[in-house]
Amino acid sequence: MRIRIDAVDLPGLTCPPDAPTDGTDRYRNVHVAVQRRDRRDGLLDPHPGDAASATWTLECTTAAAPTGTDVKGPYVQGRPGGRFIYLSWGTVDEQGAFAMFRRAKLLLDAVPAEVLDAAARSGLLLGRLGLTDACGNPLCARVVPPAITWTAESAESAESIGKGAGASDESGRE
Repeated sequence: MRIRIDAVDLPGLTCPPDAPTDGTDRYRNVHVAVQRRDRRDGLLDPHPGDAASATWTLECTTAAAPTGTDVKGPYVQGRPGGRFIYLSWGTVDEQGAFAMFRRAKLLLDAVPAEVLDAAARSGLLLGRLGLTDACGNPLCARVVPPAITWTAESAESAESIGKGAGASDESGRE
């Protein structure tokens, strides 16, 4: 199965820090990427914060579990029954180094069970969300419906819509 994340409404290349010391401090050259499991610096396809949209496609495996359908993959975090995907926000310096300052946690256990089961059969779980919070900053913390919409799509949909700008395909085995 693949998980495809389609994001729109990115917040821009600057934002204030979490605890501003004065009105001039800002994070600059803000980017967002999917974080690899157990590797905080392992980032999939960083997108600038002023991009029109961002898309990531993640290779995953599924298995029946006591808690429902369990999803695993190189970019899936957490334990069974508590799986999630991190979208990491950070600044990128002149040398291209990414310094994370916040994350959004896309909770896979908040995907309706019937949608996740259908996606396991069809081959694609599609999550659509906006990445700007109510204050105009990068979306962070727990992300659950209605902030994200999850649907099951056919694997062919992943092929046809996955070839657009900003798409990534990251393969990996558990």
